[in-house]
Amino acid sequence: MLILGACLIPGREVPNVHIPMMDKWVHFVIFAGFSFLWLCTFSSINFTKMLNIFVLSVALGYSVELLQDSGITAGRSFERDDIIADGIGGFLGVVLFYFCYSRFAKTK
Repeated sequence: MLILGACLIPGREVPNVHIPMMDKWVHFVIFAGFSFLWLCTFSSINFTKMLNIFVLSVALGYSVELLQDSGITAGRSFERDDIIADGIGGFLGVVLFYFCYSRFAKTK
């Protein structure tokens, strides 16, 4: 819900920050967190679960862009680069989770 709320607010309400590609960094971080936190909810992890969360992350990013393009949100539009940033973020979230899980879950 947080991702949908943040991505679907009207464009005029989005703060204007003069940092190159800031929008892409925000997408990247949000979707990395999305993947990482979803994986934290499982009591056991396998490749299929990690792949499913990654695919869910990309699907959500794509859906958000389609909603922005539909006109439901004023001042927002479909951006292919946002989907790429979402996908890279989702992938990094899975990789980071796997690293943490491999490293710290074995010590318990």
